[in-house]
Amino acid sequence: MTHYNIIVDKENFKIGPKDIESMDMIATGSLKYHSLMNNQSFVIQILDADFANKTMTIEVNGNSYEMYLEDEYDQMVNKMGLLTAKTHKINSIKAPMPGLIIDIMATIGQEVLTGTPLIVLSAMKMENIINSTGEGVVKNIKVKVNDAVDKGQIIIEME
Repeated sequence: MTHYNIIVDKENFKIGPKDIESMDMIATGSLKYHSLMNNQSFVIQILDADFANKTMTIEVNGNSYEMYLEDEYDQMVNKMGLLTAKTHKINSIKAPMPGLIIDIMATIGQEVLTGTPLIVLSAMKMENIINSTGEGVVKNIKVKVNDAVDKGQIIIEME
């Protein structure tokens, strides 16, 4: 039996199969639902969903909520402490493939975290957003828009 931990605006809710069955939910449109639970009526709309990261923005009776879903695997990984955040300082960002710089989103002096978009690189007829692989401060941007870069070439220096 799968039990889920749902985090809505930092509040935790644990639900199991019986809870899901008791929701009495029907679809009323595209990404819209109506639910009866504990003698209360709820109008629910999914505003945004990122299934890969198990996050969702929902609207319930006109109020918007951020929601994160943890299945039993996620709960076990968290309990074991395998997802504890560790900061990773980086010295540079390198081009992952040869291509053409079409946009620079980073600025010198900017503090970046893991996942911060820095550069847009056009390669193989696709635009690839190069994100930071760690934390740091942009020290120097070694390329300009329309520069051709080689794989492994340093494009941003960090401190």
